[in-house]
Amino acid sequence: MVAPADLTPKNGNTSLSNQGDVGEDWGPFGRPLFNDPSSRALSRVGVIDVGSNSVRMVVFDGAARSPAYFYNEKIMCALGAGLAETGKLNPEGRKRALSAMRRFQKLADGMNASTLTAVATAAVREASDGPDFVAEVLAETGITVHVIDGEEEARLSAQGVLLGWPGAYGLICDIGGSSLELAEINDGKVGKRVTSSLGPLKLRDVKGGKKGRKAHIAAVMEDLAQEMGPQPNRLFLVGGSWRAIAKIDMVRRGYPLHVLHEYRMNAKSVRDTIAYIEERSIDELRRSCGISEARIILVPITCEVLKRLIRTFKPHDIAVSSYGIREGMLYEQMSDELRERDPLIEAARFAEAKDARLPGFGKTLYEFVSPLFKSAKWERKRLIKAACLLHDVSWRAHPDYRAELCFDNVTRANLGGLRHSERVFLGLALMNRYKNSSTDSRFPGIFDLLDEKDLKDAEVLGKAMRLGAMLWPRADQQIGELTLFPKKKELHLKLSPDAEPLFGEVARSRLASLARALEAEVTVKIR
Repeated sequence: MVAPADLTPKNGNTSLSNQGDVGEDWGPFGRPLFNDPSSRALSRVGVIDVGSNSVRMVVFDGAARSPAYFYNEKIMCALGAGLAETGKLNPEGRKRALSAMRRFQKLADGMNASTLTAVATAAVREASDGPDFVAEVLAETGITVHVIDGEEEARLSAQGVLLGWPGAYGLICDIGGSSLELAEINDGKVGKRVTSSLGPLKLRDVKGGKKGRKAHIAAVMEDLAQEMGPQPNRLFLVGGSWRAIAKIDMVRRGYPLHVLHEYRMNAKSVRDTIAYIEERSIDELRRSCGISEARIILVPITCEVLKRLIRTFKPHDIAVSSYGIREGMLYEQMSDELRERDPLIEAARFAEAKDARLPGFGKTLYEFVSPLFKSAKWERKRLIKAACLLHDVSWRAHPDYRAELCFDNVTRANLGGLRHSERVFLGLALMNRYKNSSTDSRFPGIFDLLDEKDLKDAEVLGKAMRLGAMLWPRADQQIGELTLFPKKKELHLKLSPDAEPLFGEVARSRLASLARALEAEVTVKIR
C-alpha cells in the first residue's frame, strides 16, 4: 500500500516535527525556521555534480527547507562516452568539463556562494585518468572534487527525494550516463542501496546490439532485485534520462501541466509511451518534445532499462523527481529539525516575509478562514495554510494580471511536497483571491486535474481570503470570526466594534459572494 499523501504524518501527529516545537502562534506547523542561524547558514549554497553525461552547478537560496534555484546551469560533456572501450574519460568531454568547472568557479565567486561542494560519480571514479582529472580541476580552479562510490551516490539521490517529500517511502532509481543506483527510503531514512552499470552510455558498448543489451539488462536487474528484495510501493525516478521519457509521456497524453517534478505515471502509461517512442524518429521526438540532442539519443536505451525495471519490481505507481544528488547534498547539511519540516509551508512563510505587504497576516487570515474547513483532512489544511501565507505576495503585479500571475507562480514554481492536483488547487484558490471567478480560458484542461469538491473548496477558500483581506488592521489582530452551519445553510460573521469600520461596501460584497459559493444565508453580528 502507498500512503494517500507522501507528507501524511505518522500516528496522527499533525506536525512534521516530533520535537514538540508547535508554539502557540503557528498551530500544527511550528514556528518559522528560515531565520534561525542554522537555516541562514544554508543561504547561497552551491553544489556541482560531475556526472557521466553532464556537469551541472546549482546555487540554492531562499527558504532553506524548500530552496529556490538561484542559479542552475548544465553542460553536456559525455565524460563517460567510450569509457568501456578505452578505460579513460572521453578526451573531448574532459576538455569541456574542465572549461565548465572554470566557469562555475567564477560564477560562484560572483554570487558569493561561499560554500561550493563538488562530487563526481561513475565516469570519474571508474576511469583510469579520473584522479588526474580531479587534480587538474583542483589546480586550475581551487575546487576539490569528491569522487563518491555508487552506494554513496544512491544515498545522496535518495536524500534529494526526501528534500521534496519528507514522509516518502518506496524505491529510488537514479540513472546517470554510466550507472544506475537503487535506494530504499522509509520513515525519512535511507535504507538498502545498490549500484550497477546500467547507464545508457555504458550500455551502448554492450556487444550483441539490442538483443545483447536486453539479456544483459535482464541479468543485472535480476541481481539488483535479489539484493533489494520486494519493492511494491512507489518508484521514484531520478535523472535527466528518466525526465526525458516523462516529458514525452506528457506530450503523448496531452497533459496540461508541464511540471516534471511529481509527475505521475503507471506501468501501462510507460508501456504506451515506450511504444510511442519506438514508432517515431529521434528527430521527431526532439522537435515535438523540446529535448536536447545529447539527451534524446540516450532515450531508446533508457526505455529498455525502464521496461525491465518496472517488470522486475512491479511498483504500485511511478513518480518523477527533479530532486536528486544535488538536492541530496544540500539535505546533508540540514539539521534534523529542519529536515522534518514541511517544505511547502516553509517556502510559503519565506515568500510572505519577503514579499507580502503585511508579513505575519497570513497566520491571522488562516485562523479566520479555518472554521469553513473544520472537517478537512490534514493534507487539505496544509494547502489552506500555504494559500493564506501566499495570498498577498503578488500584490506588485498589475491588477488586470494579478490573478493569473498567482496561478502561474504556484503551479509552475519550484515547490516541494506538492502533487500536481495540489498545485492546481492552490493556484485556483489564489486566483479566486484576486478574481471573482472559478476558471479561466488561459488554462485549458488544467482544472480537469481536480474533482468537483476540490473545485468548490478552492473557490470557497479564495473568496474567504478575498473577504479577509479587507479586514486587516494589523498583522496580529483578530479580524473577525466566521462560523459555518452546513446543515442550516447559514454563515455567520462576528466582528468587534473596532473592526466594524473596516466592514465597508466592498467587504459586504465579498461576504455576499462567499455566501453564494457556500449556498448559505448570511448573518453579521457586531459585539
